[in-house]
Amino acid sequence: MVSRFDRIVIGVPDLPAAIGEYRLLLGVPPAEPGERQYAVPGARFVLPNTVIELVQSPYQNPRIRGIVFGDPGSGNADMPLANPRGLDIQLCDGSGTDGLRTHVGPSGESTLRVDHIVLRTADAASCIELFGERLGIRLALDKTVPQWGGRMLFFRAGKVTLEVIESQQEKPEADYFWGIAYQCQDLSGTIEALVKRGISLSEIRAGRKPGSQVATVKSHCLGIPTLLLQLH
Repeated sequence: MVSRFDRIVIGVPDLPAAIGEYRLLLGVPPAEPGERQYAVPGARFVLPNTVIELVQSPYQNPRIRGIVFGDPGSGNADMPLANPRGLDIQLCDGSGTDGLRTHVGPSGESTLRVDHIVLRTADAASCIELFGERLGIRLALDKTVPQWGGRMLFFRAGKVTLEVIESQQEKPEADYFWGIAYQCQDLSGTIEALVKRGISLSEIRAGRKPGSQVATVKSHCLGIPTLLLQLH
């Protein structure tokens, strides 16, 4: 049974350039692996509740490639999970990430944390079977809100949410991970720090959740729809 989002994997065509952008966005350098050797070369940014992993991929544009879920019953190596949605999902026991987190210590963690990942699907019911029934991730909310895009599912594990959207107007030919939202304690202060690092953002506006505030990241996000979020 899945207990957490171990890593969020982003495929990029130019790894050094992507590392440079995310180093500024997340405010920390990629973590050194320590004694652990990884099968796929990449860069791993440690956040309080998960790890962002950049990997060289043959894509024309960067994209969220997939998710590695932490499952205590799995081995320490990433194991692909075949699924009817055709998504890049892998399972591991999380020991590698635990070791990496211990190696970098709290000072090596970004102050941002992932709030949610957005997945667009043509079949919400199939996603319930995959994430809820097969992987055992808690379905925290299932609602239909036309003005927000259609049917929306919220699966939650380890303080990260997978937001699944089935649009009533537009059905994708294949499911895909669309965007990512980062949560921060002080949105105004975070924006001020990011602007000093040369990052462009929108004005602060009210979020969908009552009392929340959000801002859109406009640069240094690899072209992936990216939001900053402060909850109250």
